[in-house]
Amino acid sequence: MTDTDPWLVVGLGNPGPEYAANRHNVGFMVADLLAERMGGRFKAHKARAQVVEGRIGAPGPGSRRVVVAKPLSFMNLSGGPTTALRDFYKVPLANIIAVHDELDIDFGALRLKLGGGDNGHNGLKSITKSLGADYHRVRFGIGRPPGRMPVADFVLKDFSSVERKELDYFVDRAADAVEALVADGLERAQSTYNT
Repeated sequence: MTDTDPWLVVGLGNPGPEYAANRHNVGFMVADLLAERMGGRFKAHKARAQVVEGRIGAPGPGSRRVVVAKPLSFMNLSGGPTTALRDFYKVPLANIIAVHDELDIDFGALRLKLGGGDNGHNGLKSITKSLGADYHRVRFGIGRPPGRMPVADFVLKDFSSVERKELDYFVDRAADAVEALVADGLERAQSTYNT
């Protein structure tokens, strides 16, 4: 792995307008904001994904080449497009970041880590099956479902009106965390953003 190797940031979600504001789609929301910050527009890629290519970090030798992607497969098939993009852009496994919703963390809290299990998350399960577990994760807390609501119903519901008031702030912070992970490495990013 060298400083010239590209990074691949995969925002996890489900394609289509009916899913756009779901809790499960927070990875897409972060990817959209990163693309906007890089001044790019998503384009269709043969890997069944939308991609934006750009740079993260201060201009000059410190900036890193980054591909931000939104798989167009459904969440539980995210591994296929992620693997195809890794192969196409020749991205080392340690330079892949999956941005995803996380039930076991309070709403809006972030945790950055390298490797680990999938915690029942079908998007991670699919990527790990395709690539192995040693990629980075930016885990965006969505909290647990209220009462006895099934998890599948909860993640496929839109954020509540109360959550929506703070959502932009937390998505912004998650995009900052991805940029810090790429520019400064995991430990420094964790010390700033893990809550």
